Amino acid sequence: MPAPYSLPDMLERIYENQLALEAAIMELSMWTVSQGGTQADENVRGALETLGENAGHIKQALARLKAQGSD
Repeated sequence: MPAPYSLPDMLERIYENQLALEAAIMELSMWTVSQGGTQADENVRGALETLGENAGHIKQALARLKAQGSD
């Protein structure tokens, strides 16, 4: 378990924040569609795709950092 405020701990929290923001933005996107804002929804979905791709990279980096720390 990393110490509080360590680099892996901090990055884990940033990753969790990113997932939370992604979920919140998805909720807003669905609401936008229900209000007829299809163009805005398309723009939001593009941004969500980027968030999702970056989340995968962050998760991989976290796994590598944690593996290095346990050596």
